[in-house]
Order: sequence, then structure tokens, then C-alpha cells
Amino acid sequence: MPGFDRAKVRKDFSEAVNMTASELRTWLQTEESKSVGWKGQDGAARESVGHASGRRIVTLLGRRKAELTDDDYAHMRKVVGYVRRHSAQEPSNKVTSRWRYSLMNWGHDPLK
Repeated sequence: MPGFDRAKVRKDFSEAVNMTASELRTWLQTEESKSVGWKGQDGAARESVGHASGRRIVTLLGRRKAELTDDDYAHMRKVVGYVRRHSAQEPSNKVTSRWRYSLMNWGHDPLK
């Protein structure tokens, strides 16, 4: 896909996503994970955007470089952007905050 460096996207993604596939898979099953995130304009969606992204990240972490598609790279860039933007909004209570839970849905535990 033109317009970006795939090696840089992979590097940025691996820096942003600091949870293993196993850690993320386990986290996504918790009530805390399911309780945060945007669920559509009316809030009626069954799953938040971040939770769906977390499931996709688990899949991406299991893929080899040669298996990654343009769509995968686009999602990796989205993850990096989200983690960078959201990390900048750090609250005073990091441990049990919706902020942390949301970041963890995107594969990034700010306490690591």
C-alpha cells in the first residue's frame, strides 16, 4: 500500500501494543474490558470499537509478516494512532480507570 513504510508501521505497532496475544485475549473476556469504549452514536452496539479492535489485534499478533494485508497495515496504523492520542490523556488514577481499560482493549497496558 503506497504512502507509508510497512517496516515503520510494524515497528510502531510493536511498540504501541505491549500486551501479548494471550494477555489481550484474557483481558477481552473481562467485564472491565466490555464496559468501556464507544458503542455507536446511540450506544446500542453489542461491542465497542476498541473491544472489536482488540480481537483484531489478537489475530494480527498471530500473523507472520508475509501474511499481513494492506487492510491489516491500515488497522495497525489506527491502533498506533489511538494509543498515542489516548496515552496523552493520562488521568490521576491510572490503575482502575476507564482510560486504562480502554487502552488495554487496544493492546496497550500503560502500567507495563
